[in-house]
Amino acid sequence: MSVHVEGWPPELIPEFLCDDAGYFLKAGRLLERGHSEWQSYEVWDTPRFGRLFRLDGCFMTSERDEFYYHENLIHVPGLAHAGLRRALVIGGGDGGSAEELLKYPSIDKVVIAELDAKVIDISRRHLQAVNHGALDDPRVDIRIGDGMKYVLEDAPAAGDRYDIVVLDLTDPVGPAEALYSEAFFRACRELLTPGGALSLHIGTPVFQPERVRLLIERLRAVFACVRPYFLYIPLYGSLWGLACASDTLDPLSLSEEEVERVIATRGISRLQHLNGAVYRAQFALPNHLRALLA
Repeated sequence: MSVHVEGWPPELIPEFLCDDAGYFLKAGRLLERGHSEWQSYEVWDTPRFGRLFRLDGCFMTSERDEFYYHENLIHVPGLAHAGLRRALVIGGGDGGSAEELLKYPSIDKVVIAELDAKVIDISRRHLQAVNHGALDDPRVDIRIGDGMKYVLEDAPAAGDRYDIVVLDLTDPVGPAEALYSEAFFRACRELLTPGGALSLHIGTPVFQPERVRLLIERLRAVFACVRPYFLYIPLYGSLWGLACASDTLDPLSLSEEEVERVIATRGISRLQHLNGAVYRAQFALPNHLRALLA
C-alpha cells in the first residue's frame, strides 16, 4: 500500500491494521523511498519514533521502540535456553534480532537469511540505532536469498543446525506467506538442535484474531510446547502476539527470580523492556485470548 492514500493528508503516515481500522503518525521528513526487486520501501524521520522503516506501506521498525519487539522475540527463548551458540534469523535485515543475539557471550554464529539486499543496505545507512553495527559483526553471516530455500535446501545440505530459529518476517502475505505454513514450521524444526526453539511474531489478536488463532494451531501441530505471549508494541499500534515453539524448551519453566539470575550471570545488558516480572507476566492470558487460542 502506498503511503499516500487517496484523500489522506500528505503530512500523515497511515498504518492499516485491518480493512476497517488503523492509526497514523505525523510524517516528519522523508529520508529515502524506492522499490527493490521485491517490495517498496520508505525511511522516515518522525517526531514520535525517530527514524522509521516501512515496507509495502507497513511499519517495520523504528529506532525508538524496536526494543519492544526484538527483546521479546530473542530473549524469551534465549534466556530459557541452556546456552545459545548458533542462531538462524529468517528475515531480520534491520539487524535488530542479530544485535540482541550478540548480547549472549556464548554466541558463535548468527546467520541472517534475508530476501532483499536493499533492506540490509538501508539498515546499514539509516538504522544504526536499531542494529548497533551487528550486521558487520564477524560472528554474523548474511545470506541474501530466499529463506525458504535456505531452510529446505542450503542448511540441510551443509548439515547446519541451530539452537534458535527466529522468523523475523513481515506479515504472512506476499513473499512471506509460505514462511508461516505448517510445512515450513516442520522444516525449521528439523534444523533445531536438542533443546532448541523457534521464535516468531503472530500478529494482533485485536485486529487479526483468525490469523493469530491459525498460526498457533499450525505451531501446535508441529511442536510439543507452544507458548504464545502478548505485549503492546507502540509502532504496531496494538496488542501484539509472539510465540516460542519447541519440543523441549519451555520459557515458563523459569521463575521471575531465575530470569533475573540468568540475565545477570550471562551479562546481558542494555535491556529496555524485559525483566523477570515482565517475562513471566506476558504469558498471562486474559479470558478472551484463552478462548481464542483454546
